[in-house]
Order: sequence, then structure tokens, then C-alpha cells
Amino acid sequence: MDWKNKTVLVTGGTGSFGRAFIRILLEEYKPEKVIVFSRDELKQHEMRVAGFDQANLRYFIGDIRDLPRLTRAMDGVDVVVHAAALKQVPACEYNPMEAIKTNILGTSNVVEAALECRVEKVMALSTDKAVSPANLYGATKLAAEKLTVQSNAYSGDRPTRFSCVRYGNVVGSRGSVVPMFIRQRQSGAITITDERMTRFWLSLEQGVKFVLRCIEQMQGGEVFVPKLPSTTLTDLARVIAPDAKLEIIGIRPGEKLHEMLISEDEARTTRELDDMYVIQPAQGPFFVHAWEKKGKALPEGFRYASDENQQRLSEKEIAALIAPFEAEIQAAG
Repeated sequence: MDWKNKTVLVTGGTGSFGRAFIRILLEEYKPEKVIVFSRDELKQHEMRVAGFDQANLRYFIGDIRDLPRLTRAMDGVDVVVHAAALKQVPACEYNPMEAIKTNILGTSNVVEAALECRVEKVMALSTDKAVSPANLYGATKLAAEKLTVQSNAYSGDRPTRFSCVRYGNVVGSRGSVVPMFIRQRQSGAITITDERMTRFWLSLEQGVKFVLRCIEQMQGGEVFVPKLPSTTLTDLARVIAPDAKLEIIGIRPGEKLHEMLISEDEARTTRELDDMYVIQPAQGPFFVHAWEKKGKALPEGFRYASDENQQRLSEKEIAALIAPFEAEIQAAG
């Protein structure tokens, strides 16, 4: 795929992922134009001040709940990366209709606008919390995934293809437990909901590079899942604050003890490649089934869960993963 003649629009472009994605896209792939689509004018201003002021970068103020504005923004766009979402679990629980309007209806608007504007590729970002969801955030992301994948059926003679990327916790993203642990370290005590809790982890750069590679390979209808390491939150806390006391406060409403990236039911239509899994739709379009020749089937009863994951982070690997973000926090004072 030649990015140099492509126009790329990123919903939620001022978020943690959006900023990292746009930086790497501009520096390494050099597309013809990049459009930041977000609803916060202050964050867009802060991006410009931070150096995101390239001649081929455009800023659109808009909300994915606003279909006419999305349609206007997607005019002439080749690739859409859909990263906009309400993702704070407690906020989504307390404001359920707002989460539904943004995460589900907003995704529907992205689909409608992309079809109307004949966008070539739409890649939506999802989360491990969409698998067997225990909270509203996960339920809305599951619905958004289903909506995105099934929308390939609406393409008809249009070139538009829709796929998803699903991964685990991003170190240092907004709402991540890592900055909270760093702040709590100063008090000498770190709070953990359950000492057995495990999570999948990846860095922002890893997430961005994976999304870019999946956009290049997507045929439409797939859910791409990277192979990721896991760790317990206890191990994470001990690396960040080895001398701090660990306080167990109990699992919060909507929180899981362990997360899952592929369920047993999904595993039946999943192909395993060297560094990722590709979940094919159970009744997908004809062009998705080329993955049958590119990967291998998973064994009966397979599930990709953070507690059963054989790839575990060592203390040294945890330290390396959080080091860039910790340095950033310390530099900011």
C-alpha cells in the first residue's frame, strides 16, 4: 500500500493513540494529507503548539455523533482510523446513554459517512473488554465491533472495506493504571483491586505500528488481534514502586479479574499467524476467506486470556515498557 498518495482521517485524533498514530504516520509514511477529527478545540490547539503543524495536517472540529459533519470531513478521504470513544469504565457506567451515543451510534455514523464518501478502508479500534463484556463500555465496544464488521455487507459496488483491531491495555494512555501507580508511589502506598488480577499490555508505538500494518493487509471483515504479553497488576506495581505498601481494595463494579482477547466461540473462525490472530466473521464476505491460506487453525477449546497466556513480562521487560512514560511524567513535574 502506497501511503504517499493517501488522505487519512483519524477520529479522536487528539487522544493518546491518535497523537501517536499521527506522529508516526507523518514521520515514517508521509501521506498526502492527514485530518484530525475531534470535538475539543483546546486539545487541537495544544497539538499545534506541540509541533503538529505540518503543511499536510488539517484540523476538523466535530463530533462522531454528528453525521453531516463526519460526511463533510470524509470527502476525498481514502483511509479512516476510528479511535474516538468514551472509554472510562466508571463514566460509562454512570452515563450509559452517552456511552451508547458515542461508542455505538457514533460508530454507525462513521460507517454511514464512509460509505457515502466511498472511503477505501475503515479500521476501528476495539478492546479486550469487548470479549464477554462485564461492563457497559465493553458492551458498547462489542456492539461497535459487530456493526463495523457487518457493514461490509452494505458496500455493494463501493470500494469501502471495514475491519477492527482489538488489543489490551496501552501503557501510559489516558486512564491507564501506570500513571496512577506513579502518582501513588509518592505516598508510599499503591492501591490494587485484587492481587490476582492480570492484564495484556503493549506500548503506544506497538499499537500504532500494528494498526498501520493491519490497514495494509485488511480485506474487510476481520478483527485483528496481536500476540501480547501479560502480567499481574501486583508485578506491575512492584516494578513501579518496589518499596511501597500494596493495599488491596477489592474489585470495582464492571471490572474483571482477567481479560480475554479471543473467546472459545471466536476461536473456531480464527487463524493464527506468527505474531497475530485474525478473527474471520462466521458468515463473512467471500474476500475474507483468503486468510484460510495464510494461517493455521486454533485447537479445540482455545481461548486467549491474560491469566492463561504463556507470554509473561519479566520485571526487566515491565521496567523497559514503562520507562518512556515514567520519564515523561517526571519531566512534567
